[in-house]
Amino acid sequence: MPAIIDSAPSCVQHLSGAVKGDDADFILQKAYEKCAGFMTFGPGTTYGDGSSGAATSYYVLTWIGIIVMVASILFWVLSEDRRLRRHVRRIRARDSVIPQP
Repeated sequence: MPAIIDSAPSCVQHLSGAVKGDDADFILQKAYEKCAGFMTFGPGTTYGDGSSGAATSYYVLTWIGIIVMVASILFWVLSEDRRLRRHVRRIRARDSVIPQP
């Protein structure tokens, strides 16, 4: 089994380094010249007249991810708020006890 799996789409040209005339562009841009557009794990949007968007399932999966992320952050903030409020109550209770001489 190879250490690195080549998962590049077939449109990627395997070039080594910079190509003459490519100095004004990003060095590796020439390797993707024949690619119209692709997404790592699914069909991406391509440019031009024959463009096709990603499948609806990718949009649904993206929105599920966004909702889970926001819910996780909200849960974390509420959880930390509860912990801090308990900590403040504990400190105030400790400070309110006045030692008797």
